[in-house]
Amino acid sequence: MTTEYPQEGTGMELRQLEYFLAVAEELNFSRAAVRLSMTQPPLSAQIRRLEEEMDVLLFERTTRQVRLTAAGRLFQQSARRLLAQLRDDVLDAQRAARGEVGRLALGFVPSATIEILPPLLREFRERHSGVYLDLHELTPPQQVEGLRDGWLDCACFYLPFADEPPFGDRGLRYAAMSREPLMAALPPGHPLVSQRSIRVADLADEPFVLVGGHAGQGLRQTVMEQCRRGGFVPRAVQEAVLVQTIAGLVASGVGVALVPASVRHIQRAGVTYRALRHNPLHVEMGLVWSAGNVNPALAGLIDVAVLVGHDVLTRRNA
Repeated sequence: MTTEYPQEGTGMELRQLEYFLAVAEELNFSRAAVRLSMTQPPLSAQIRRLEEEMDVLLFERTTRQVRLTAAGRLFQQSARRLLAQLRDDVLDAQRAARGEVGRLALGFVPSATIEILPPLLREFRERHSGVYLDLHELTPPQQVEGLRDGWLDCACFYLPFADEPPFGDRGLRYAAMSREPLMAALPPGHPLVSQRSIRVADLADEPFVLVGGHAGQGLRQTVMEQCRRGGFVPRAVQEAVLVQTIAGLVASGVGVALVPASVRHIQRAGVTYRALRHNPLHVEMGLVWSAGNVNPALAGLIDVAVLVGHDVLTRRNA
């Protein structure tokens, strides 16, 4: 099958341009035929067909020489540009198929910016500079919806997203990027501030600031399970979407909270963070994607996420 070059009024084929350029550069049908690994008669026939289709004389032929006409010289320039552009387009398509260029839409929860997202973005841009990352700050449900609908390629939030159905049944896959223990966030003047670590049960009678269930199911589930193991159900007096907001509310004296250990890096005057005794639960943040996603650039981001996640876990366990 031949590739057609669309031009009004002609059925010009791509190979005819290659034949024309070979003759135009050699100005000799025999040498051009050798260069093209073909015999002279079919080459001459193709050039005549091209001229007929264009209704333009491209070569002046005599028994002694072949010369380009004025129209032929102009067409030579156009043909060179066209073939050069086509070669570039083919290379771009090949790079896109290999995931070297393109676009990825990445959703994330704001808390990912504390520790995970910065090294992920730096490493990916260093390794895949031809891929543009389109970033969207969203809640986990919004991200899952985006993955299902196809307008997001990947997402970053605390796991698990929900108890039922499991990710595999949803057609989603994930790579864990961080695993960190819960810590207690205490307001100014709290009596437990004087202790280096506390028991979860020590917070049983305290007012709690919780992450909203719809906005952060994975984190909320872990917090609720941590309290259950301490023998109580937390008395929620306030909910918030962002862990940064939770820290601010604790600093304002609204209540206590259980937060991922990385939140202690947020500078909030008045908030004191204390480790939990007796094997605190850990919360995971992961990169999530649809198993049916066919974007070639996605594999590169997954590889970088695994690498960055390994580095984060190694530093935390050191």
